Amino acid sequence: MSIHPLLAVRRQPPARGHELIFDSYSALPDGSGFVLVNDHDPKALKYQFEAEHTGQFTWDYLEQGPEVWRVRIGRPSPSDLGRPA
Repeated sequence: MSIHPLLAVRRQPPARGHELIFDSYSALPDGSGFVLVNDHDPKALKYQFEAEHTGQFTWDYLEQGPEVWRVRIGRPSPSDLGRPA
């Protein structure tokens, strides 16, 4: 899976940050991703992804605080869906 540039949302209001993240995810080609940079654990965002994109995304913590969280969010290619991790 290739990685796209960082998406830093630390200075965005929460609603705008989620909008930017989902817009970025929607624009991803299959098999690619981006690294989200945030100032808090984006676990609520992960729950939203699980509800809206069940089984259609990857979520890998790269850094977990206390000041910066980095998460690789990806859109698997169709051939990767359902494949054991």
